[in-house]
Amino acid sequence: MSEETCTTAGQLASVYIKIRTQRAELKAAYEAEDAGLQEQLDALEIEMLEKCKAEDADSIKTPYGTIMRSVKQRYWPADWDAFKDFVKKNDALDLFEKRVHQTNMSTWYEEHADNLPAGMNVDRRYACTVRKAAK
Repeated sequence: MSEETCTTAGQLASVYIKIRTQRAELKAAYEAEDAGLQEQLDALEIEMLEKCKAEDADSIKTPYGTIMRSVKQRYWPADWDAFKDFVKKNDALDLFEKRVHQTNMSTWYEEHADNLPAGMNVDRRYACTVRKAAK
């Protein structure tokens, strides 16, 4: 959209909302189609796991590709306080993922802007949001 076609704030907001709505519709259509494809993949995975189990194989080579069976594990604490105590007691900070909780860091920054961890980057910038007008 060029500056010539959008001259007022109202026109900018209108075009913004139209594009945002169109993106939401495209995303919903994509997600619906993708969910159907994912269901098909899940069903095929079950069949392939059964085939590996029946053949007592961790991999099956075919002309179209190799099916590989592996064990996947996930871990999560039922008691976060106990887990944090465990991490402290065992000096096991590497059990955490390397990311910052954005909301908690934002609160810390607001309350302690002069006491940030060394090397902490802060990206603050203005952004626009457009709320659709009530009808």
